[in-house]
Amino acid sequence: MEVIIAKDYETLSRQAATIIAAQVIGQPDSVLGLATGSTPVGTYKHLVALYREGIIDFSRVKTFNLDEYYGVAPDNPCSYRWFMEENLFKHINILPENTYIPNGLAQDTAAECREYEEKIHRAGGIDLQLLGIGGNGHIGFNEPGNSFQPATHLVDLDQQTIEANSRFFASPDQVPRQALSMGIKSIMAARRIILLANGKAKARAVYEMIRGPITPELPASVLQLHPQAAVIIDQEAAALL
Repeated sequence: MEVIIAKDYETLSRQAATIIAAQVIGQPDSVLGLATGSTPVGTYKHLVALYREGIIDFSRVKTFNLDEYYGVAPDNPCSYRWFMEENLFKHINILPENTYIPNGLAQDTAAECREYEEKIHRAGGIDLQLLGIGGNGHIGFNEPGNSFQPATHLVDLDQQTIEANSRFFASPDQVPRQALSMGIKSIMAARRIILLANGKAKARAVYEMIRGPITPELPASVLQLHPQAAVIIDQEAAALL
């Protein structure tokens, strides 16, 4: 696991965008795994800027998002489909049919999860996966537990996750209690992974991810086993290292 400590969030975001841009430039038909939440917003802004400068072409790129809230429609401003459209997709030349996000309104969640895995397989697998990390160490919505969930699945969200995400909703009561998420095996199958973290609130999770034991009680710790994983963090998130 490579650890890169950036001086601040802006530098972190620029470094992550540079890595993703290099991937797309070197392989124009790349398959990217994407994350949501506040951490990657800066990275997406830099990618949009690089596209507008004519440096990146997304016309052949495919993307697969890590997760989506269950029971939330794609046109809901709190959905991750909405987030991706607003922060990246509508600002670049990616084809809408090449952007994949789990269907949060699926009646048969087991079938939806199987189909999502099959879509990733048919696309040739994920070349580069972007991740964030929750304060409890989750990646995607793989919450702390007794085992690593391998494939895309329906998750019961941890109370800490619900509380952390309540800032995106009008009230904590509106935060969904479930989500569809790629599993740990799905994430680890990516050929390359970059995880981003910033701020003091992530310092403990970052420390445990890098220095602690590999355990499903801290899901991100599994990245220690990935041969091409890089962690890009700011100085506040690196405070305990």
